[in-house]
Amino acid sequence: MKFLKKALCLVLALTLSLSLAVTAFAAGSTIDTSKTASLNVYKYDLTRAEADGVWSTADYVSNGLYDGSVTATLGNTSFTNNSGTNNTAYGYAIRGVEFSYLKIADITTYSEDEGNGVYKTMVLYGMTANDSTAQFLSDIGLSYANAHHSERVSDTVNTYYFVSDVLISALAKSLDTNATSTKDALESYLIANGGSVMPETDEYGHTSVSGLPLGLYLLVETSVPDMVTCTTDPFLVSLPMTTIDGNEWNYDVTVYPKNNTGMPTLEKTLRESKSDTGRHGGSTTDITDGYAHTGTGSDGDVVDYQIISTLPTITSAASYLTEYTYVDTLSQGIEYNRDDVKIEFFRDTACTDLISTWNLSDQKFDVSYADQGNGSSTMTVSMTATGLAEMNESQSVHGTSGSQRGYSGCTMRITYAATINSDATVVYGDSGNPNEVQLTWRRTSEEYYDVLDDDCHVYTYGIDLTKEFSDGAGRMSEVKMTVHDDTDDYYLQAELKDGVYYVTGHVSDKDSATVFVPTEAGKLIIKGMEDDTYSITEEATDDGYVLLKEDIKVVIATAEGEICEKCHKPLLTASATIDGNSVDMSPDGSSVHALVPFKVVNVKGFTLPQTGSYSMLIYTCVGILVMAGAAALIILLCHRRPAKRSRR
Repeated sequence: MKFLKKALCLVLALTLSLSLAVTAFAAGSTIDTSKTASLNVYKYDLTRAEADGVWSTADYVSNGLYDGSVTATLGNTSFTNNSGTNNTAYGYAIRGVEFSYLKIADITTYSEDEGNGVYKTMVLYGMTANDSTAQFLSDIGLSYANAHHSERVSDTVNTYYFVSDVLISALAKSLDTNATSTKDALESYLIANGGSVMPETDEYGHTSVSGLPLGLYLLVETSVPDMVTCTTDPFLVSLPMTTIDGNEWNYDVTVYPKNNTGMPTLEKTLRESKSDTGRHGGSTTDITDGYAHTGTGSDGDVVDYQIISTLPTITSAASYLTEYTYVDTLSQGIEYNRDDVKIEFFRDTACTDLISTWNLSDQKFDVSYADQGNGSSTMTVSMTATGLAEMNESQSVHGTSGSQRGYSGCTMRITYAATINSDATVVYGDSGNPNEVQLTWRRTSEEYYDVLDDDCHVYTYGIDLTKEFSDGAGRMSEVKMTVHDDTDDYYLQAELKDGVYYVTGHVSDKDSATVFVPTEAGKLIIKGMEDDTYSITEEATDDGYVLLKEDIKVVIATAEGEICEKCHKPLLTASATIDGNSVDMSPDGSSVHALVPFKVVNVKGFTLPQTGSYSMLIYTCVGILVMAGAAALIILLCHRRPAKRSRR
């Protein structure tokens, strides 16, 4: 079965070559050597057609003739294939495939004596002995010793004649043993020996060449568009070839070679960097540790990002990647922590079996940053020639044998970090802060490329507190408040800008926390809070007013909302409660469910009991008189002296 599968992968039309063993005399006529031949190739996405249930490769045998039923089934113009950028084609047709061809042998009729005067006549393929021929034979595991016979044409020229069965079997076995090496060898052989290039397949998947001298040709797929994951195995075709019914020679040969097709994958996820919030375990290697398409964070938080792409199949030089570039975009409220990009390659999609790690200093990729003018910024991560060479040619995964090479089918992970701004550039509420990534990739067909997109969103929220005094006479400047995140056990630090507090950090020590003071209008707006439970404590208020007895409990919660068009995953929508009571979150700009609105009212304090003003005046006057009388008595006593006695 393995050999049969490989034989089918050679080309759907491999059976064409099998007919080469038919003798010339089996046909209704001999070859007209005055004619030339033509070759037509139709390329269809049989991988997709089979998956859609409209085609069965196993049930179809190509006979070298144009088959209208194939075009009707696979080239149906009612279905437009938009599988790749600039690659729009009709039906399952593959546009942008390039084939190259090279004549490697002449067709000849050979008769030999089997003994007893019985002659056997057959068609053979003659190859002139030279370095090029020797290389071709070596590439498919043969040598001159495998020829049916040889003939000295001149003193310096020998011709070796081969039976088609020997060539077909050798090529199939070589591809079955090591498809990648055989493909590369024959691609290199054809290019090095002056192979001609056919036009790229058009929107109908068709290409052709005419006026070809008769003979045996090697065809190799030398360039493919982005969607092709496995190039057609090199194949041999005789021009002309005997029709499958053995009745005539066909000078206009049509083949329907098969490609495997597929696309890489792309996913971008994020998480809050700090591991002490309970949202993840702090692992830097586990791609599931808190990473998601959506996440919340506070202003000033660092956000970890990861971009994961499963690489397409690489089978030979014709399917090499010539570009693999990521353009990452952060919305205006988030800034890159520059030059911390790291790329890792893994054997598995779970990213547990590490192959290689690239840092910027390795010069296997380049990173550039740019401002977009609307406040957003981009980071471009592009593979260098050195990096692409490793991705295409590394032997660390698939070795030197097998059908794949390089990092074919492996998983690529890019990680970097960014910081949420502490200002008005951040979008607060359900609109979120989108972070997009776009992957552009090409194979050897430079004109054809494909683009994949994905994105993730960071959300952050706030509170809109209105402070009032019951009599409207209190001083707002005397009000002092602190905010504690009960979920993550820290106090908020914030910076006041244009009447709004923007969160800048978290501290565990209350003495280092920001003391929030309402504006003279009684507004206290704090932006940049994540979906947690908070305790708002009134630490001080104006003289004569009563402090709040207990903290105010604010809960900001998120739940899945509408589906994102790009990542096809649910976005977030927020809700809130105050002391257990649901409240309608207010919008902020164009974003809904952004801020939690509520009021805090300080009432007047009770005064101590006191008498009326008249009694107080009497008491005061009496006190003054008593004090004055006492003072006068003291003065009188101090100035009174005893009388002098006379002497006798």
